[in-house]
Amino acid sequence: MTTEESKTSRNRKRKRQRNPKPSKEELIETTPKNQNNKKSQRDTKVQQHGGSSASSKRPKPSNFLDALRERLSGGQFRMLNEKLYTCSGKEALDYFKDDPEMFDMYHTGYQQQMSNWPELPVNSIINWLLSKSSSLVVADFGCGDARIAKSVKNKVFSFDLVSKNPSVIACDMSNTSLESSSVDVAVFCLSLMGTNYSSYIKEAHRVLRPSGMLLIAEVKSRFDPNNGGADPKDFVKAVCELGFTSVLKDFSNKMFILFHFKKKEQVNSDQKIIKWPELKACLYKRR
Repeated sequence: MTTEESKTSRNRKRKRQRNPKPSKEELIETTPKNQNNKKSQRDTKVQQHGGSSASSKRPKPSNFLDALRERLSGGQFRMLNEKLYTCSGKEALDYFKDDPEMFDMYHTGYQQQMSNWPELPVNSIINWLLSKSSSLVVADFGCGDARIAKSVKNKVFSFDLVSKNPSVIACDMSNTSLESSSVDVAVFCLSLMGTNYSSYIKEAHRVLRPSGMLLIAEVKSRFDPNNGGADPKDFVKAVCELGFTSVLKDFSNKMFILFHFKKKEQVNSDQKIIKWPELKACLYKRR
């Protein structure tokens, strides 16, 4: 062996001593540990970022159930709303007597719809009452949550199909317990819903004192003759023939219309047949 080959052989031995080659057993033992370490690092990163991408795309159970309940309640509200517009007051009263919870469901949906309105008609009526004497006695036909009674100092008789608190009187609005000529103001705020709505106005005429005021707020589309609604002139004519004079017709709001009538001092003894226009049902489309 030459001197050069001898040096090369010695260098190789020194390298093997410094960096010994691992045995097969060592390779078998160390490889899974490295893989496990990498896996644990990946798991740690996943936990830090809130789960895998697939699980993060799934809706949270609570959000999903809330959305489902909202869809179901929305569908039930539309069904109840259509029923109230297409049946008589007596039929609606009997329906909610059998299942009072449906009334709560309806008013929950109603409040959700009203939350989308830029201005509420009930506030216009409240402001009108606040500008008058608090001694005026008020009858609120279809009071809902009795907001008028809660907002003014006047004595208010609140009527609706179901009573959820002692201040509300459950009844058919065409047949209240009030005495004739006993109130100064009668209010219908989005409540001329039954197919016999004219009987509600007749009841308001009965309970109003001479010169008493009738305030009506209704959805504007119900009085749009170009889209199947009633002609407001025909409606005003019918109310006046019952024994009122027209005081105000306010079409300025894009969502609702306001009518103010005053009961005549002298009741016309002629019992003429009044032609009441059919009011378009206010139905909500599914979104």
